[in-house]
Amino acid sequence: MLSRNEAAKEQWAGLHQALDRWLDERQDLLVRYCKLAGLPPYNANSAQLPAAIDIREFCEILVDYVSAGHFELYDHILEEASAHNQSTLAFGKKIFPLISDTTEVALSFHDTYAEAIDTDSLPNFTNDISNLGEALQNRLELEDQLIALLEEHEVIGAIE
Repeated sequence: MLSRNEAAKEQWAGLHQALDRWLDERQDLLVRYCKLAGLPPYNANSAQLPAAIDIREFCEILVDYVSAGHFELYDHILEEASAHNQSTLAFGKKIFPLISDTTEVALSFHDTYAEAIDTDSLPNFTNDISNLGEALQNRLELEDQLIALLEEHEVIGAIE
């Protein structure tokens, strides 16, 4: 996931300030996810659950990231796409519900763990973080497809 985001940042850096900010937020989210999940290169003590404070901080960033996509970026993308290219708009409308499915997984994770007090009360954490990882991977692929299509149709420069 991290390498995918790095490639996206390299490919689309500078196209638009809002997109750059959003990709930076995505990078921060993915680094934190890898730390919580004990993935390389952060798997020093993967048998141990992360600290509750780290889980709570991750949940804040997670909800900020998914909110930014839905309320700041996707709406603008679809609006601009409708003005420039109907095939891009149709693709956006097709992909948006798939992205929304990943949002539901993220919000469920947030609702379960945002108030974590200690790691003793997290019996399903390993399974839940794994499910979240799959949803995030799907989301990244969908977001990258949307951005690539918009770039191809020169819609991205019009996003505010």
